Amino acid sequence: MRDTDEHHEGDAVPPDEHDRGHCPLTGLRSVGAPRPRDASGPGVPNPGVPNPGVAGPGVPNPGVPNPGGAGRGGRRSGRPGSALPGASRISPQARTPREASAPPAPRALSGTRTFPQARPRPDRGLFDPASITWQVHSDPLMGIAGLRALLLQALHPLTMAAVSAHHDAPWDPWQRLVRTTEYVGVTTYGTAAQAMLAGSRLRAVHARIYGTTRSGRPFAAEDPGLLAWVHACLVASFLEIVTRGGLSLPGRAQDGYIAEQVRTAALVGLEPGEVPRDRAELVAYVRQVRPSLAVTRTARDAAWSVVSGREPRRAAGAPVPDRPAWADVAGLAFATLPPWARRLYALPELPGAAGLGDAAATVALRELRTWLQAARESRAPDRPPPAP
Repeated sequence: MRDTDEHHEGDAVPPDEHDRGHCPLTGLRSVGAPRPRDASGPGVPNPGVPNPGVAGPGVPNPGVPNPGGAGRGGRRSGRPGSALPGASRISPQARTPREASAPPAPRALSGTRTFPQARPRPDRGLFDPASITWQVHSDPLMGIAGLRALLLQALHPLTMAAVSAHHDAPWDPWQRLVRTTEYVGVTTYGTAAQAMLAGSRLRAVHARIYGTTRSGRPFAAEDPGLLAWVHACLVASFLEIVTRGGLSLPGRAQDGYIAEQVRTAALVGLEPGEVPRDRAELVAYVRQVRPSLAVTRTARDAAWSVVSGREPRRAAGAPVPDRPAWADVAGLAFATLPPWARRLYALPELPGAAGLGDAAATVALRELRTWLQAARESRAPDRPPPAP
């Protein structure tokens, strides 16, 4: 997603740049495309309980502020006001996500978890197999993209306050990465009922997390401003990493992906106007939030554990990359942060891949993606020879 090796973080994308494949945060241009794969079914946990907010097997209406029961009217009363300016309306109208008939189903999600193949199901979930979301989320670099998103999210002090209030132990980015990957997998490849139930469970957790920081600032995990920041970090990081790594995604398709992700924002109670719906809105939103960002000691310690190669703590059933390979892979997630974010972290003597510059990090992403795609092909089941 880069026309030249130079880019400017946080600059808005002019309208005439929208078809050149520019990333929301860096202006980098993409090349190459992943092979489709099937990623729905038994790999996605079946909650076994249909969500009453789903009227049938169809896809929920993304225009509904909170399908399944939450929304502005369902939020806990007495909660402090929005912590971020993103809670205000971003633009007067939402874009319509792309609709298409189902092509050959994509293969399993790469990253921390994989979601195996499955039989076709009548309920296609929030996203059709032809969606841009399936194309992006099936990329082998999604694991690095998720870790980058967590490092970006941690730059907001109230986000870290909410995370710390939910966990007695120090924040562990690896455990959070596993949970984030599982949630993204369910909402992307699961049925509509599974996605709605996952969102409902997450809202229930958020409703119990609130308090006051040591400086006296109130926070709440269900604050629409904090939810919008978390959402924007995920969307921006997923799009940034996979396109920088080689996924060929034209500018309009990138805008379409951001518009499709408005549906996942609705799952946690956000309204369409509270999150970006194209690259221009995403860049403007990040610029608006940046004055609110600062690095806490908890965030810096967690980031250092990522880039220094400190052995991550294992969560129950959570696969963790083995040493020494995971250290440079994790460091690459830090190297792909916007320059202003890396400056905020102010980590000394960055080791290995964490210390790469923008151009070198892009090369490393492309090389890693090529290797991961080859490894995926080698694990694919043998196919019968073509008919003569």
